[in-house]
Amino acid sequence: MKNQSLDDKTLNELREIAGRYPEKRSGLLPMLHLVQSAQGKVTPEAIEACADILDISAAEVSGVATFYTMYKRHAVGDFHVGVCTNTLCAVMGGDAIFDRLKEHLDIGNDEVAEQRQGDQYSVSLEHVECNAACDYAPVVMVNWEFMDNQTPEGAVQMVEALRAGHDVRSTRGPRLCTWREAERVLAGFPDGRVDEGPAAGPASLAGLALARENGWKAPDVAAVPAVEAPKEGQADA
Repeated sequence: MKNQSLDDKTLNELREIAGRYPEKRSGLLPMLHLVQSAQGKVTPEAIEACADILDISAAEVSGVATFYTMYKRHAVGDFHVGVCTNTLCAVMGGDAIFDRLKEHLDIGNDEVAEQRQGDQYSVSLEHVECNAACDYAPVVMVNWEFMDNQTPEGAVQMVEALRAGHDVRSTRGPRLCTWREAERVLAGFPDGRVDEGPAAGPASLAGLALARENGWKAPDVAAVPAVEAPKEGQADA
């Protein structure tokens, strides 16, 4: 399918993002999210547009776009499912979830499942590194929203619900939106759903609860003696 060209609205929003920062090149990351919301991936046209707006080379933009796995050079599904396969999630069942979804969807890593007749939305699958949610392992993310304490069959049911167009809510967040809608939010254009659902669950707050029970407090920074930097030429002790 031919890539959708960047329209004037998207180009103006790219300039708006660049203008948010004292050094406009600092806007590159959200700009790449914006082009993914418009085109579904980072295209050569998008790379050139970002480079032109930021007055940097296309090679510099491409270097960033290919370094971070959240930026895609190929199409993903309407719902991009990422299964954490890092150590803790893997031990708790992440590998089993990933294998089950590969089998069910008949795809490999970072591929899009065939959209069957009757499916409202497409789904893609990727194994991802730590999502910083080890307290809820094994964790699956859908368009960067958490789905905690998953099981192989539960993940299959979730994927089928997404394909059918049913409302699916993240464990600690809002109703799941499409990949392009999520990318627009990451570009800095809120969708008004930021306060839907709890931001943190009991497992994440266990340490805070324990500290309160025991009256523990963080040290007073002002009372901590300052450590002087060694003088120039001074050898380490």
